[in-house]
Amino acid sequence: MSDNKLAERILQKLQDEPTRSFSAEKIARAIGMPKADEFTPVVQALAQLERDGKVEVTDLGEFKLVIKSQPLTGSFRGNERGFGFVNYDANMPDIYINSDDTLHAMNGDQVAVKILRQPKPGSDMGPVGKVTEIIEHHYQHMVGEFKTLTLGDFIGEIILKDKKLSNFKFYVTDKGLKPMDGEVVDATIATYPSDDAPGVITGTVQAVIGDEDQPGVDIMSSVIAHDVPHEFPEDVKKEAAAIPDHVLPEEKEGRKDVTDQPLVTIDAIESKDLDDAVVAWKLDNGNYHLGVHIADVTHYVHYGSPLDREAYKRGTSVYLTDRVIPMLPKKLSNGICSLNPGEERLAMGCEMEINPQGQVVNSWIGPTLMKSHARMTYKAVNAIIEDHDPQACEEYHDLVPMFETMNELHHILAKHRHERGAIDFDAPEAKIIVDSDGHPTDIELRERRTAERLVESFMLAANETVAKTFFNKHVPFLYRVHETPDQDRMKDFLDFLGVFGIIVHGNPNHITPKMLQQVLKDVAGKPEEQMVQVMMLRSMQQARYSEDELGHFGLAAKFYTHFTSPIRRYPDEMVHRMIKWYTANGTGAKAQAKFKDDLSEIAEHTSDTERRGIDTERDVDSMKKAEYMQDHVGETFDAQVSSVMKFGLFVELPNTVEGLVHISAMTDDYYEYDEKHLALIGRRTHRIFQIGQPLQVKLLRVDKDQREVDFELVNPENAPKTKLRVAGSSHGHGHGGHGNRNHDHRGGQHHRGHSGHTQHRSGDHNVDNGQRNSFQINRGQTRHSGDEPHRGRRRHNKGHRNYRREYDFTIRHR
Repeated sequence: MSDNKLAERILQKLQDEPTRSFSAEKIARAIGMPKADEFTPVVQALAQLERDGKVEVTDLGEFKLVIKSQPLTGSFRGNERGFGFVNYDANMPDIYINSDDTLHAMNGDQVAVKILRQPKPGSDMGPVGKVTEIIEHHYQHMVGEFKTLTLGDFIGEIILKDKKLSNFKFYVTDKGLKPMDGEVVDATIATYPSDDAPGVITGTVQAVIGDEDQPGVDIMSSVIAHDVPHEFPEDVKKEAAAIPDHVLPEEKEGRKDVTDQPLVTIDAIESKDLDDAVVAWKLDNGNYHLGVHIADVTHYVHYGSPLDREAYKRGTSVYLTDRVIPMLPKKLSNGICSLNPGEERLAMGCEMEINPQGQVVNSWIGPTLMKSHARMTYKAVNAIIEDHDPQACEEYHDLVPMFETMNELHHILAKHRHERGAIDFDAPEAKIIVDSDGHPTDIELRERRTAERLVESFMLAANETVAKTFFNKHVPFLYRVHETPDQDRMKDFLDFLGVFGIIVHGNPNHITPKMLQQVLKDVAGKPEEQMVQVMMLRSMQQARYSEDELGHFGLAAKFYTHFTSPIRRYPDEMVHRMIKWYTANGTGAKAQAKFKDDLSEIAEHTSDTERRGIDTERDVDSMKKAEYMQDHVGETFDAQVSSVMKFGLFVELPNTVEGLVHISAMTDDYYEYDEKHLALIGRRTHRIFQIGQPLQVKLLRVDKDQREVDFELVNPENAPKTKLRVAGSSHGHGHGGHGNRNHDHRGGQHHRGHSGHTQHRSGDHNVDNGQRNSFQINRGQTRHSGDEPHRGRRRHNKGHRNYRREYDFTIRHR
C-alpha cells in the first residue's frame, strides 16, 4: 500500500470519530493492519501526518485529528455608538464586536470574525469577537443630501441620515458631477474607512435625483438606495418598441381558441397590468370547469434577449405608494400582455376539472388564444355575490350566473384547503393615499372580501396543478417552497403558547400545518389572537424559490409553483417558458438539459430580488406612514401592542401605523422585561403590557427620515395587573429620588421625542421612575433589538403585516 493511501485510511478513521483519540495500535487494528510487520508503516504514516499538522499527539501519547476551525463569516450590523454585531447563524446568538475591533466595517458588510471570548454558561450574553476581514462591502454607493463644503480636494459632503452610519462622513471629490447645495444625489464610493482615515468615506456623485423637497424625490431615493433597477436600457426599449400592439394571425396557430368562453379579469380598481383571467361553469357530471388563463409573456420575451435579461435582473415588479417599478416595459405590462376587455390576447391556460370535494381530477395546460369579456373589479364582484346589489347585477346580468358558480367553487376549494390544514392569516393590509405632490392624505385598509378570496383560490389551484403536473413528469422545474418550521423556533413558540395555557394537539416533534391551524381556531376572537398570530409567523421560515419541490407548509400543499403572474414575477415567466419547452420537445434527457443547470441560480437570484423588492416597499411604506403621522402630532389613538422589547413597546394603530412607546416615556412605574412572557411588568404597580393588548397612546414625535414614530401611554393605570414577578428583580428601591425623566445620556443627547418637553409631577413617582427607565436604556437598551452591547440573538420583529408577504399569505402572492 502506498504511503498516500495509508495516510488517507488513517485520516478517514480519525474523521469518523473526530473528537476521540486513539493509540497507534488501535488505529492499526481499525484499518486492518494488526500484524507486527504492518505496524511500522502505520507509525511512520502517523509521524508524517503529525508533521503535516493533520494529527496531534495527546498527553497520553494517543493520536487525534486536528480540526482546523473555519473562520466564521456573517453580516455586520453596526450601532450608532460604534460597536456592532455579526449575525452568522440564524439559530445562534450574534457575536458582539467592540468598537475597537470592527476593522471599520459598516452596517451590512459581509465579514470574517474571530471569537475572542465565549459566553459563560447560562448567560444571555453572546460571544465576543473581532472582525478580521471585510469580505464584501454592503455599500457600493450611497444616497443623501449634498452639502457644499471646502475641505482639501473635496467639494462637499453627503449627509448620511441612517443612525447606524452616524459615525461616518462621506466626502465628495470633484471627479464626478458637481451638484447644487441641498440636492439629493447618488454617489459612488471610491474609498472606505481605514486606519489612516477612520470614519471617512470618499466618492463621486454619479446622479442627481432632485431637490430634497421636490415631490417624488423621497421615494426615488429609497428605490436607488435599495439598488432597484428603475430605468430600462436602450436595447430593451428598442426591443419592446418593435413588439406589435395586437395579436397577429400567424401567432394564433397551434393555440387552443377560448375566445368564445366568458373569461373575465378581476382586479383592484387601480390595476393596469391585468395578467390573469378566469372562467368557470358547472359540468353535467356535477364537477366544475375552472379555466385560469395567464398572459403569455414568454411569447414576446425570448430567453436570453435584452428584455429577458432585464426582467431577470429586476426579478419582480416593485409596488410603491404612487408608482410601480415594473419588471417589464409598459408596452408589454400595460399593453399587449395586459388582458384588456374585448381584445384578443395570447395566454397560457390551466384548465381544471374540479369535483365537489375540491380535488382536481383532470387538467390541461398549454397555450391559448383568449378574449376578456369584462374588466371586473373586486368591488363590482363583491357587490354581485355578497351584496346582491341590483344595479351591479343589472349591469353585468349576463355574467351573474357565472359569478355565482365561481362563488360556489371558491368555497369548495377553500374548504378543501382548510381540511388539509392550510393556514390563513386574515390580517388587513394598508393602502396609502397620496395627493398630487406625493404627500399622504389617508391610510385605508385593503379589503379582503369574497371576490379577493375567490381569485386567490383560483390562482392557488392553478399554481398547485401546474407544479404537480410537472413534478410528475420528473423534469427540472422551478417551485415556490415554504419549508417546515425550524424545530428550535417551533419549540420556542410552543413554550410561548404553554405560558398562556394554549394547548397544541399533536406531536410537538412533528409539527403539521393542521396543528397550527387549530391553534388559530382556538384563539379566534380572543384577546391573545393577534399575539399568537404574530408569534406563529415569527416561528416560520420564509417562502422562497427552489429547483427542488419541498412543499409549501403554510398552504399545506405538497406541490406549489408560481405560474399566475409573469408580468411582474420572473419565476412565473420561467415556469411558462419551461411548460412550452417540454410541451414542444418532450421530457427526455436532451430536453431536460435545456434549463437544468440554470435553475439553482435563477431560484436564488429571484428569491434575493423578491427580498429586495419587499424591503423597498416596506421602507417606502414606513416613510410615507411617518410622513402621514407628522400631521397628527399631539393626537390620541387607540392602539394595540405589537411587540414587547426591553426598551419599550411597539404599538400598532388600526390603520397599521406602528410606533414605539419608549421605556423612558413609561413614567408611572419602573418597568422590567420578562422575556419568558414577552412582557413589561411594573415593579411597584405590577401593571403588565403584552403583545395584543389594547391601549391608548398619544403621538409625541415623528422622524420621517428615520421612519420613526414615538408615542406615550395614555392612562397607563388602565393596564391589567399581574402576579408575575421578573426573576432576579430587586424590590428594595425607594421612589423619592430626583431627576429628569426625559434625560437619556446616550452620547450626551436628550432622548429623541422628549427634547424640550420636561415635566415635573410632584407627589407621584413619575420623575424617579422615568429616570430609572432611562437608566435601563443607558445600560444598552436602544431602539432596535440586538443593539444592546454584548447581547445575544436578535428578537425584535415588528407586527404581523411585515411577515405575511414573506410567507405567501397575501393575495399579491397568489
